[in-house]
Amino acid sequence: MEILNYAFMQRALIAALIVGVTAPAIGIYLVQRRQALMGDGIGHVALTGVGLGFLLNTSPIWVATAVAIVGSVVMELIRWYGKTRGDLALAMLFYGGMAGGVMLMNLSDAGSNANLGTYLFGSITTVSPQDMTTIYVLAALVLAITIGLRRQLFAVCQDEEFARVTGLPVRLLNLLVAVTAAVTVTVAMRVVGLLLVSALMVIPVAAAQQISRSFAVTFSVAVAIGVAVTLTGTTTSYYVDVPSGATIVLFAIGVFVLFTGLAAPLAKKRARAAAEASKGCTLEVPGDRTVADDVSVTG
Repeated sequence: MEILNYAFMQRALIAALIVGVTAPAIGIYLVQRRQALMGDGIGHVALTGVGLGFLLNTSPIWVATAVAIVGSVVMELIRWYGKTRGDLALAMLFYGGMAGGVMLMNLSDAGSNANLGTYLFGSITTVSPQDMTTIYVLAALVLAITIGLRRQLFAVCQDEEFARVTGLPVRLLNLLVAVTAAVTVTVAMRVVGLLLVSALMVIPVAAAQQISRSFAVTFSVAVAIGVAVTLTGTTTSYYVDVPSGATIVLFAIGVFVLFTGLAAPLAKKRARAAAEASKGCTLEVPGDRTVADDVSVTG
């Protein structure tokens, strides 16, 4: 294939594959916790880290990772203690992160509107060998947590009170989910962009939930969808010359629509199968039964 003859496209496809696995892997826990937009908020905060990286002439990805982790911890603290005005605090954090990133980017010598656009909306063909090393390390960390602690994380995301009763460190695990989401955002920002990364964390999971009720199956299907749309979107963006991030997200939405269409007939089939199974469990009284067959209990 022609696309594989270029080193930058080889890096792009590998990065897309990694993001396709890691984004749904943490996204399934965010969806379970009803925090589907958390990735979007972290993306706003991470932009400050990108701008700070350019201002300090250092790696924007590593600085963005550090800032995103701090931001995710602050979000969790607001969720715990911000009972009345938590939404307002989160809004200021999100918008402040976006404004800070734009300001720092423009103050730096290396920053420009073009650089800002590549981080906001993704520019997968500009992924450098140094970026790939960072992506490998961060992705390995994300997968180690999301797969290695899947039972504990699922328990906490499903029912915090039950998880607390069983002795799990609920707050620590909640923080771990938030930090892992922050790391995933910085892994994916060069592929789909900070403004679109939340879509890749949520949409494949939502699509998988249309056809599955099992956590394990949903996890596997969501990752498969993530890999499929990122590789397909990256390849399409190369041949059609369109933005990779937007193409990937549109493919993900298309898969969600397709799976939603398949969900209705699948649900009817399951209902029919359940009805047939219940028929086999009915207790029929023999027609030749007499009164003498009754069993009486005397005190």
